[in-house]
Amino acid sequence: MSTKQQPTSSGSDVDQRYAVHDERKRKRMISNRESARRSRMRKQQHLDEMVGQASRLQNENNLLSQKINNTTQLYLGIASENNVLRAQLGELTDRLISLNSVLEIVSDVSGLAVDIPDIPDTLLEPWQLPCPIQPITASADMFQC
Repeated sequence: MSTKQQPTSSGSDVDQRYAVHDERKRKRMISNRESARRSRMRKQQHLDEMVGQASRLQNENNLLSQKINNTTQLYLGIASENNVLRAQLGELTDRLISLNSVLEIVSDVSGLAVDIPDIPDTLLEPWQLPCPIQPITASADMFQC
């Protein structure tokens, strides 16, 4: 009879395989923890950048809102002044027309030749400008207070 010897694995071989397997598992766990830590750091850094950007944009928005409010107030003041000037123009034009009428009556009654100037069209039609339209130039700092 021939007997074949079966390879036997000793307890130390099994223990060594388990030790290698445990070591790999431990290294993988450490690697995963480090990767998760780096991921959390990147996420926190990104969050900090977004909070900073939101703060800067809010400040810029507040500044632009203030500039808009200042410009609006300036516009309202100029529009009000323009309305006053238009009313004064209307009153002065009416007075000039009345004075010219009086001069015509005096001229007719006295027989004296009185030079009565014509009323300029710009007074009768103020929307027509007396000179050609010039381009209006603007600069970035013209509305800064």
